[in-house]
This record gives sequence, structure tokens and C-alpha cells, in this order.
Amino acid sequence: MSARFIRPMAVLLLGLALTQPVDAAETHLPQSREEIRLSFAPLVKATAPAVVNIYTKRVVRTSRSPFFNDPFFRQFFGDDVFNFGVPRERIQSSLGSGVILRPDGVIVTNNHVIEKADQITVVLNDRREFEAKLVMADERTDIAVLRIDSGGAPLPYLNLRDSDELEVGDLVLAIGNPFGVGQTVTSGIVSAVARAAEGVSDFSFFIQTDAAINPGNSGGALVSMDGRLVGVNTAIYSRSGGSQGIGFAIPANMVARVLDSALKGRKVVRPWLGAGGQPVTSDLAASLGLERPVGVIVSEVYPGGPSERAGLRVGDVVLAINGHEVDDPRALRFRIASLPEGGTATLTVRRGSETVSLTLPLRPPPDKPPRDTTTIKGRNPLAGAAVANLSPALAEELQMDTLKRSVIVLGVQRRSPAAQLGIQPGDMVAKVNGNDIDSVATLRRVMGAGARRWTIAIRRDDRLLSVTIDG
Repeated sequence: MSARFIRPMAVLLLGLALTQPVDAAETHLPQSREEIRLSFAPLVKATAPAVVNIYTKRVVRTSRSPFFNDPFFRQFFGDDVFNFGVPRERIQSSLGSGVILRPDGVIVTNNHVIEKADQITVVLNDRREFEAKLVMADERTDIAVLRIDSGGAPLPYLNLRDSDELEVGDLVLAIGNPFGVGQTVTSGIVSAVARAAEGVSDFSFFIQTDAAINPGNSGGALVSMDGRLVGVNTAIYSRSGGSQGIGFAIPANMVARVLDSALKGRKVVRPWLGAGGQPVTSDLAASLGLERPVGVIVSEVYPGGPSERAGLRVGDVVLAINGHEVDDPRALRFRIASLPEGGTATLTVRRGSETVSLTLPLRPPPDKPPRDTTTIKGRNPLAGAAVANLSPALAEELQMDTLKRSVIVLGVQRRSPAAQLGIQPGDMVAKVNGNDIDSVATLRRVMGAGARRWTIAIRRDDRLLSVTIDG
């Protein structure tokens, strides 16, 4: 069995406990045999109760099996075979974990724990159950924020820690409810503070730990030795489905950004770099005069974007953001996205033989040019396609490269000429009859002019597809 990333989930339910946050303690190495024998018990007693069970239910409709349409089955069951095929509803249940972050009942968990749930129940240590309301779900970070009503009674909670303070080698505790057996606590050390793990979330940058994380731990707490939440457990890398010492947690700084937006009642707004680049390889490092491969060499700067306003140029090498080193474009993107929108960040940049500092304004991607969403009409091959101008903001919503500028297909009407042509959502219209399509207005004009023959070039992923059709 090959190794794979697994989001820990389970299907049982047990109760957990609650308590108050603990004060910070100074980090130090054990100085004596007595200190080595010290227990985690005081830390666990203070933090574990703020980790709760999250039990979800959703109704799943099962359709009739296609075998019931087979004449072979009808020989034996006759027309009564259709009685077996009536769609039925069944309840699908799952279990995860969550962490209370506010005394008034604000809870954070993984989005995949509550995704598509019709009912969300939070269970406390004293066996009280509360129906939870979904405040916000952010699929891109795999974070969801819930709220329960405790009737005015303050609930214990964990404070967030600046996850950028975490270092490789720090001790951490993972708290959750694996396999539905009840709350468990495992200890380990931090193996990496900025580990990429593709396929887990859009911002694939995690704290890696060898603390055992198993199915059911999703949404549980990764706690530092000062009793604060440093991460939310979200995935494991496993060959068997169980813990093999490679677990991943979403850093608390990213959790804080989602939580802040949820409490303000707005969608998550992330700063935008407005530049693209590639990692610095060994060969590039040697040619650039760098001592080792580090940073991102800038290959494109969006006109009028934050990077251009900061003075970033093509050919610059971004080495760090606010003093935190970046190794590749994913690290660069994560560092920007985890910062609060509206302020500034400091870019450390290698330019030629000099190292300079640039001040980057932290602004969201702009919704310019205006989308001008339009459904193409008339007697032409693209009739029935809904198109829009691709702005950085729209590209961010569609999880696309925010530096692309084009006319994008958002949807296609069934049985329309565009559907028959094979046009798909996400396609970008590059050319029509030799005309470069730089806006929806241009596309409307070209398609409205009519033609006896149409030659249409579509950009799909990294391919340019061209087709010629007689009118």
C-alpha cells in the first residue's frame, strides 16, 4: 500500500472536558534527573478540557441500482423489481474534534469535519450537548468556525500562540478523539514549521510533528508547552491509515486570520503579492552569487499591484518576509496569506550583489477590470457560454493564477452551441478569427459581427486548443 495523506476522521462519539487557559511558562531544557521525570499532567489538566468532540450528521439519498433495469433481473422479479429501486435516505455520521477559542462558545475545527453536514453537535466533558451553528467555513485553509450557546456560562478556552515563534525540536501535545475511543493526549516534537503537503488544502503549508495523530483527531489541538494553541491537527502521512509519526497541523497564524474574519462577519480577505516567480535552484544560486539555494526569483510583476508599488522588479530574489525565510513560491504565498490585510510587510530582496528591504502594502487582489459577466447569444459557436473578465479577485475565487488576464468561461448552458463545441467552465478565450480577445466587450463585438467560418482558440490549463467551424 502506497503512502498517502489522510484527513483523520472517525464514526463514534464520546465526551470531553473543559477548563481555563494556562499562563505562559519559560521554555528550558531539563537540568536534573528530577526534571526529566516531570509529568505533562498539569499541562494536560489545564488544556485538554478545551478540546471538544464534534459529531456531525447528514442525510444521504441512495438511488436505485442500474442492475434493476437489467432484463435478467426482471425475469425473476417482474415489475416488482422497481420497488427495490425506490430512492432511500440514510443518515451518515462522522466524528472529529474541535477547540474552544472564546469563552462565549466560539470553536474552531477542520472544514472537512463539518463539510456538507446537516446537523453539528458539540459534546462537552460533562456530557452536555449543544447544537452548533456554522459561522464560517473556509475550504481553502480547511478551517471552519462554529458557535454554541452555553446559556451565558463562560466556557474554558485556549489562547492562540504566534506559530512563527515555534522552532524545530520544540515539544508539543496533540489532543483529540482518535478512533472514537475518547479523548487522548500524545506528545512529540516539531519536525518542521513550514512543511508543504500537497492535496491537503490550498495553502499547503503545515507544522509537522511526530506526536501521534489518528483518525478522529481532525480539528483537535496542537498545544505548545506554554499551554497555547499553536496549530489545528488536520492530516497524517500514512501507509496503513494510522499514525506513523508524520502528522500535520494548520499553523495558528492562519487559523487567526480565518477566525478574525469570522468574528467580523465577513468573508476571508487575504493579502495579495501581485507577483510570480520560481524557486532558486542550485544552478541559479551559483549564477546569482548566493551561498545556497534559497528564495524565489521574480519572473512577473502585476502592473499596479502591491509588488510593483513596493518596488519589486523582475529578476529580484525574495529571500524573506518579515524576517522569515522563504524557500519556494508556496512558502512565499503562505507567508503573505497568513498576514492581516491592511498593514505592510517587509520583503528582504537580493538585487544583483546587494540586499535591499522593500515595504509591501498588504492589500487584497483587486476586482479590476470589472467582471462584466455576460452570456454570449446569437448564431455563433460560443452562444450559451457565460463569460467574464478575469480579474485577480475573480482568479482568487476560482483558485487560479491571479496573474492571468483573459476572458474566462464561467458556465455553459446545456445543449447550447458552446456545449456542443465542448467549451468548459475554466476555459479562457484567446482568439476568435484572428482577433485577440482581451475583454468581454471585444468578444461580444467579434461574435456579434457574424462570420461564415469561425476559428476559435481556447486556452485550457496549459494547452492552447484551436478549432475551425463553418457558420
